[in-house]
Amino acid sequence: MNVRSPASSERGDFIREIVAADIASGRISAPVTRFPPEPNGYLHIGHAKSICLNFGLAQEFGGRCHLRFDDTNPAKEEQAYIDAIKADVRWLGFDWGEHLYHASDYFEQLYEWALHLVRTGKAYVDDLSADEIRAYRGTLTEPGRNSPWRDRSVEENLDLFERMRQGEFPNGARVLRAKIDMASPNINLRDPVLYRIVHASHPRTGDAWCIYPTYDFAHGQSDAIEGITHSICTLEFEIHRPLYDWLIENLPVPSRPHQYEFARLNLTYTVLSKRVLLRLVTEGRVRGWDDPRMPTISGLRRRGFPAEGIRDFATMIGVAKSDSVVEVEMLEHAVRDVLNRTAPRRFAVLDPLKVVIENYPEGQIEEMEVVNNPEDPSAGTRRVPFSRELWIERDDFMEDPPPKFFRLAPGREVRLRSAYLVTCREAVKDASGRVVELRCTYDPATRGGDAPDGRRPKATLHWLSAGHAVPAEVRLYEHLFTRPDPGADGDLFADLNPASERVLQGCLLEPGLADVPLGQTVQFERLGYFAQDTDSTADHLVFNRTLTLKDTWAKVQAQGRQGA
Repeated sequence: MNVRSPASSERGDFIREIVAADIASGRISAPVTRFPPEPNGYLHIGHAKSICLNFGLAQEFGGRCHLRFDDTNPAKEEQAYIDAIKADVRWLGFDWGEHLYHASDYFEQLYEWALHLVRTGKAYVDDLSADEIRAYRGTLTEPGRNSPWRDRSVEENLDLFERMRQGEFPNGARVLRAKIDMASPNINLRDPVLYRIVHASHPRTGDAWCIYPTYDFAHGQSDAIEGITHSICTLEFEIHRPLYDWLIENLPVPSRPHQYEFARLNLTYTVLSKRVLLRLVTEGRVRGWDDPRMPTISGLRRRGFPAEGIRDFATMIGVAKSDSVVEVEMLEHAVRDVLNRTAPRRFAVLDPLKVVIENYPEGQIEEMEVVNNPEDPSAGTRRVPFSRELWIERDDFMEDPPPKFFRLAPGREVRLRSAYLVTCREAVKDASGRVVELRCTYDPATRGGDAPDGRRPKATLHWLSAGHAVPAEVRLYEHLFTRPDPGADGDLFADLNPASERVLQGCLLEPGLADVPLGQTVQFERLGYFAQDTDSTADHLVFNRTLTLKDTWAKVQAQGRQGA
């Protein structure tokens, strides 16, 4: 696969062209699509691409999109996953209205259609084990072999299939297979399994069933029941389409949906395999499915990604027919673009250094008017307390600065954002020689940060009043994996980034940040975008870094335009 560069990002959408042509030809009046997740894990950013496509098509062409749970494997399904999936789709900004469905809604109808295939000689009960079925299936270059049980009579197959339903046989003892062609060049047509025995309680149907349809059997027929016009899948299902069509053609279904495939999302520094994500959770390598380092929708939400940014990203990458790898920086760019417009600015100090303004009156407190978002004048201003003792970032001071360091140093004047110009007079050190306090003076004539005589310091620092700052824990996040192609050398977990989470204690925040609601992302001025974490309590605030301010993707894009 090739990494997609910013300049080659596709804007065309062949799926929308198909829908438009179907409407123009009169085949349909409006599209009916569906998003069919399996409730065996949390949704991730790849699912977000599919959600935006399916629900977006319905919105744009005046149709509808169904949310349908493919709940055909009770051994791996949980109600918690179902609830999380609903929450994620809603959070992304989409609504299925009254069109919430489950494959389990159709279990009785699917069973009747399976009987139809048996009665017409197009399905049979097989006694081969799963390993034997694989051995008999053949390879890409060699045809498969017929099962010894392939020629059972219709009567025997009906009897055995009914006894399978009644729970007479243990797991794996028998399966129902379609009778198609064991010599087909498409392995999926070599008598695929339609039903298997699973003695497990189902989240919705309980113990009513002990046989369950496979995805291939349930999917297309569920589409037909619901009147789906465009069944949109990712490319790995392209080879399954002949089976999808075969079942539609050989069953008395009420409609004839069409399957279309598009390229799934592949993202650098990211793994989108639910099997791998489940391992990360169960092995305790992350905090859970919603860990801010996870590519799950709930993880991105907890980290502070806005839904609008994810939707914009889905639009940016487009819908293609061939696989490619998208730089994760493109996702981050889409998120920054939204946050730059919408995120309120606030002061926070992650590594505090005390500043004492010696000529500022003791006990005096002023309220400085600070702009909430320079990109949005309608966001207004807020008042931030200012006093004699302040906190600044330790990185904003150097005792012996290099030539291009313009922040605070002995004898140097800087601007405190929306407050005053201050000059450092002395650095106080502890016994180990570490600077623990700066002694400064201020110019009372520069309230608001501007000097009447026009002097303009090269640096503007953020700050906090020492008596008003609120303590917090801040978690800084980096990529979960150290390389853009995790596992390329064979050991995926060897590529886990040990520095993907760094927890800082003793951070200090502007007082108003104590009241920032969950789900709102703010910009800590000069530091990045941050969102309050669900671990926060009234006595212990926790903030996650959503992203840094640096946008490498935008820079590369700009360089590409200049080069052109």
